[in-house]
Amino acid sequence: MILVTGGAGFIGSHLVDGLLSRGDEVVVLDDFNDFYDPRIKRANISSHLDSGRYRLVEGDLRDRDLLTGIFSRHRIRKVVHLAARAGVRPSLADPLLYQDVNIRGTLELLEQIRVHGVEQLVFASSSSVYGANEKVPFSEEDPILRTISPYAASKYAGELFCHTYHHVYGIPITCLRFFTVYGPRQRPEMAIHKFTRLLYDGRPIPMFGDGSTARDYTYIDDIVAGMLAAVDRPLGFEVINLGESQTVTLRELIEALERVSGRKATIRRQPLQAGDVSVTFADVRKARRLLGYNPGTRIDDGLKAFLEWFERTVHAV
Repeated sequence: MILVTGGAGFIGSHLVDGLLSRGDEVVVLDDFNDFYDPRIKRANISSHLDSGRYRLVEGDLRDRDLLTGIFSRHRIRKVVHLAARAGVRPSLADPLLYQDVNIRGTLELLEQIRVHGVEQLVFASSSSVYGANEKVPFSEEDPILRTISPYAASKYAGELFCHTYHHVYGIPITCLRFFTVYGPRQRPEMAIHKFTRLLYDGRPIPMFGDGSTARDYTYIDDIVAGMLAAVDRPLGFEVINLGESQTVTLRELIEALERVSGRKATIRRQPLQAGDVSVTFADVRKARRLLGYNPGTRIDDGLKAFLEWFERTVHAV
């Protein structure tokens, strides 16, 4: 049985799709907090509830008694830890919350994994840990010295604790650094979802800076393929990038949205935001070698799939 924390969210619900489709038994822990409308998460998991191989536990990762109950009732062999407070900008407003959920919550989970002899942990980290790294593409061997947001710092702290638990207790742990994941079910505050909503409503899209900031946008199906491979291949301790290994500037992203949607955007220039980095760019050679990872979704194709979902579920409401 596999425990997926945060399994009702954007990435988590897609991972559960993949696990259930191949016959795995899954327990999901999610607190359905109000970071965004909880009804979105309810919709994400609506099809999972009909499966006899799916169990949902609603509650907080920091609740030790709740965690103990999950590990005592279910024979958890592997854990995929996605639950976290997400987002660079919100972390600037409430860094203590990010510390409590992302660091203490991860430690609570690691303790359960240690006590109950779980076979493996896959930890969801973030490209944000690279911070103001000037070398591109970003390699797992690059020193992490310049994190520039509480969110990034909390994710790197999670990696450090994972390494400690591997070193001291021998737990196989793979930390996956995700690079700007997008696709159907993407959270509403994330750029592609937010820009699409503004575009369809005929409202201006904010362009921060001169539009030259660039991101390694990674389509959700490619991320899930990498995660499933990590679940299936315990590797001792490894940190691995999951990205598309290509960059798209903010200006190019807006142009791609216009091209795929057939709509013309109105642009409103804004100053650069605190905590934002100028570029993210994944070196995925390690993922290819260790996980057989082979991302191949072009930005236009990924945006087309996202827009089809958006028109069917969000814009139609």
